[in-house]
Amino acid sequence: MSSSASPGQPASGSPPDPLQADRQIAERIAHEAGQILMEGWGTRPSYGFKSEDINLVTEFDKRSEALVVERLAAAFPHDSIVAEEGTSVARDAGGRVWYVDPLDGTTNFAHGFPLFSVALGLCVDRRPLLGVVQAPAMGWSFSGTVTGGGSSWNGKPIVPSRVDRLGGALLVTGFPYARNPVQTNLPEWGAFTAAAQGTRRLGSAALDLCFVACGWLDGYWERALHPWDLVGGAAIVQGAGGQVSDLDGSDFDGVTGRILASNGLLHEQMMRILQGVARRSSSPWP
Repeated sequence: MSSSASPGQPASGSPPDPLQADRQIAERIAHEAGQILMEGWGTRPSYGFKSEDINLVTEFDKRSEALVVERLAAAFPHDSIVAEEGTSVARDAGGRVWYVDPLDGTTNFAHGFPLFSVALGLCVDRRPLLGVVQAPAMGWSFSGTVTGGGSSWNGKPIVPSRVDRLGGALLVTGFPYARNPVQTNLPEWGAFTAAAQGTRRLGSAALDLCFVACGWLDGYWERALHPWDLVGGAAIVQGAGGQVSDLDGSDFDGVTGRILASNGLLHEQMMRILQGVARRSSSPWP
């Protein structure tokens, strides 16, 4: 690693990270929410469905969200909060918005598969600045800021991989819940599977992004998501030194639901693959 500083602390001689205190608070909240999820993990909890017939929700999503929103609202009384299950808070704090996914990877969780997480992300004027992702069943805690504190995994600084050739890359993606034939992501999946060393689908967008930040995976793309799926992980990738954008290379905006994240060295190569698929399908990204 290039820095000997403690996670969340700048290297010697660097200015202090202005979001360090916010990061520590968010880490504690995510850890507490993760403990709620562990009460239900492995029990095959009952679940309901949202608007799509494969998009699950459990009591643990709701309990985790209630705790996170309550804790964030108390710690940051002027900030807005947007949470997946609807318990949101609208305020005006100079564009500061917390995005909360109380259980990212609900299908994994409901089946007892351990790749699920609590994801918190702070945007200022729609720019991701801070992220915290807690994967309690794995014992993994990720966090990062783009304001000088770097990113960490279980308290250790992380950086993305140095893979610079798509043929040597391990990539990850996901597929939309809505069974919309225009947005299946299958053409992109096929193109990347042919071009990369390997492709994976793990079921938690927040963890996909953290794995890119750690260098365990080299790139990630997806669309038809929500800001609570993406903002926290995007900040962690950028804090680690990776690159995040829209699928066409324009600035990332979690509201669009589209993301391309990489170690930076692969970004242009991945973007060319995506653009080629879009041209062949004659369908712009929704």
